Amino acid sequence: MADEKPGKSQGPATPGSEGPALETIRKLVALMEEHGLVEVEVEQENLAVRLRKGVAEAPVVQAAVPVAPAARAAAPAAASLPTINSPMVGTFYASSSPEADPYVKVGDHVTDESTVCVIEAMKVFNEIRSEMSGTIEKILVKNATAVEFGQPLFVIRPD
Repeated sequence: MADEKPGKSQGPATPGSEGPALETIRKLVALMEEHGLVEVEVEQENLAVRLRKGVAEAPVVQAAVPVAPAARAAAPAAASLPTINSPMVGTFYASSSPEADPYVKVGDHVTDESTVCVIEAMKVFNEIRSEMSGTIEKILVKNATAVEFGQPLFVIRPD
């Protein structure tokens, strides 16, 4: 058997030999096709992947980058208060129309059923609810800006 040197190709890859990152991507693509999903985002120990169907309706890897554990721990936590996070990718709107007052302002009390904003995704405006009772401590995004799935939108001080 010949010596194997790091960095040298060992011939064509066989399914399952590509490594855990590529295997994860393959499973996500299959999951997207099976369930008719347009986009999926997953973060595991050392890998963050977002897949989004492109124009040709084939899943396209938008980002597959190693995520350092230190970077994940350094995410702002606003003094460990909970956040209201975006449940989808879209455009954040603080009010129902440009002329309307915002749904919430800093200092407002909300209940678990209070609408705190809307997120437009694919021409559909989705009302986002607080899902917890408390006081809005900070608004983390500006009106009419793009938000990502899981992105913190508001810091809330629970009752």
